[in-house]
Amino acid sequence: MNGTCRLSPGRPFFRPLGFFRGACAIAAGSALSGCVLDWQKPEASVETPPTFQAAKTPRAAPPIAAAPGWSRGFGSPELTSLIQKALDQNLDIAAAVARIEQADAQARVNSSPLWPTLNMNDIARRSQTPAGITSATSTSASTNTTTTSGAGSSSLAGTRRFNFFQAQLTASYEIDFWGKNQDASNAARLLAHASRFDRDVVEISTIASVTNSYFQVLTAQDRIRIAKDNIKIAETVLAAIKARLDVGTATALDYSQQESVVATQRATLPPLEQTLRQTKNTLAVLMGLPPETSIVKGGSLTRLRYPKIEPGLPSELLLRRPDIAEAEAKLESAEFSVLQARAAFFPSIQVTGYYGVQSVALRSLFRPDAIAWQIAGNLAQPVFDGYNLQGQLLLQKGKYAELAQTYQKTILTAFSDVENALIAIEETRRQLKLQGEAAAAARKAYEVADARMREGTIDIITLSTTETTMFQSQDVLAQVRLAHFQAATSLYQALGGGWSGVTRALEIATEDDAYQSDKGPWP
Repeated sequence: MNGTCRLSPGRPFFRPLGFFRGACAIAAGSALSGCVLDWQKPEASVETPPTFQAAKTPRAAPPIAAAPGWSRGFGSPELTSLIQKALDQNLDIAAAVARIEQADAQARVNSSPLWPTLNMNDIARRSQTPAGITSATSTSASTNTTTTSGAGSSSLAGTRRFNFFQAQLTASYEIDFWGKNQDASNAARLLAHASRFDRDVVEISTIASVTNSYFQVLTAQDRIRIAKDNIKIAETVLAAIKARLDVGTATALDYSQQESVVATQRATLPPLEQTLRQTKNTLAVLMGLPPETSIVKGGSLTRLRYPKIEPGLPSELLLRRPDIAEAEAKLESAEFSVLQARAAFFPSIQVTGYYGVQSVALRSLFRPDAIAWQIAGNLAQPVFDGYNLQGQLLLQKGKYAELAQTYQKTILTAFSDVENALIAIEETRRQLKLQGEAAAAARKAYEVADARMREGTIDIITLSTTETTMFQSQDVLAQVRLAHFQAATSLYQALGGGWSGVTRALEIATEDDAYQSDKGPWP
């Protein structure tokens, strides 16, 4: 896959079926001389870079674990359990599965013209001709009517009654001379494959959403603990200032300033509680459960491990990402739709026939002389339809051109997603280290300021400033840690959830086999 990624070249429209087909094509071309059927398929190709710019080593990535197993790298059994529940119960995934069933059904509908149609046509009829009509017809007409409608008719007061019995099998089949019906079947089957890739896109997105939401729950709990600890620290300082105020070594202004610090710190709790509760509701919905369901215990993000994920080579990304596979399948389907629209300009050959028995008397219905059969061929050539066929062809060409650009953009977006995720991992790692150092320095500065305040060698303004800096640095550290873990999730999602070319090929083959065993073979 190194170098250039592109679709395999499309097959030629005129299949080599001999001189007769060529002659029919020339005749059709004469009848449709005003139509332009030439089509140069736009090339859909993207240059593949040799390696990711933000990756440290340009080497192939080892196999990545399956979706639920990937989360074990964080060392959280609860996260793994939540992801598995989401895979089993998520409503978006269930809807994607339903879309697969719809696409399979549509593929079967579009493939049905490749098979002949057979119908049973059984008739048992008894009719009566009024006396006024009977008397007005001539003898010869009456004789003809009797012969056609059935001998053995009866009469009553001038009326005539006729019987007719028939058991007949009717068959019809369109010879797919130009491959029109096969093209329609191929287009629908590729869309069915695209629906499977769409389900994988939804699954990967669901796993990423569950993982990030869980990280947000842990971070909210960490920040709440930090805020409560800081409130205790601020209240302890306030009590110390109150003691000094009582003995006259502190002023009312000092006490009021520290009261402001305590109140400000207490005010940080409600937004954090809101974030925690709302994120738990989001997780419940991802599980397919009511928001009132309690499904998360949580803990601390500091207790999780950071997994090691190799990005591999850019060429491997083209086989991992289901959205690229989906775009490719849709593009290939559009190519067959163009060929189908072009084949509609040429003659349609229909073969029909029936075989059965007919009689005017039930007792003679299955005698050898009651056998009736017919076979007929029909060739229909469109001559002028108000440019409908030409419009359909131009429409399909336009759709293909659009999907070709979408396919290329999807590949470029995939490369960009991985690069951005790698950059985010590296930069948030550096930021986490630096912010950790800043938080440690801020705590040390606070401890020195607190000791001097108790000694009476520092003013309350300096203490408040140092105290607030420590509170803020600790909170920022928790948020940077969240961004660092979410960057890992972004890389997992950008890499296609651990896909590989082998698993994609096996998935398609397995799903086709299952479909055939369950609902019959593809035409």
